[in-house]
Amino acid sequence: MATMTVKRVGVLSYAKISGIVTAGIGLIIGVFYGLFIMIFASAMSGIGGRGSASAAGFGIVGGLMAMVMIPVIYGIIGFLAGLVGGLIYNVAAGVVGGIELDLEETSPSFISPPPPTQPWAQQQPPYSSGQQPY
Repeated sequence: MATMTVKRVGVLSYAKISGIVTAGIGLIIGVFYGLFIMIFASAMSGIGGRGSASAAGFGIVGGLMAMVMIPVIYGIIGFLAGLVGGLIYNVAAGVVGGIELDLEETSPSFISPPPPTQPWAQQQPPYSSGQQPY
């Protein structure tokens, strides 16, 4: 087992990953909120005949906007949080030494393949070393 320490993280790399992960979470949440808004607006427009088609249309548009905007907002917030988190981690790791990881190799070590044979490089010229070509 090898013990390694993460002494520094790439702040921009960490921020990008954080933004993508939180945007994915925002997509899941946005779909649920969007469907809820669509269903609720459609149900409210049909109660007692008092609703209108424009209220149902607003519910559909509002639900679709939630499905688009929530992941975008979550992604931006996640990126900014990753940026700040990466900076704070680098400062803290400089003070206390970082996170120690125990790593274990699960596959055999890598063995590079033999170099490819090049038949044209192994051929001898058609004449002997003392003769000149025609």
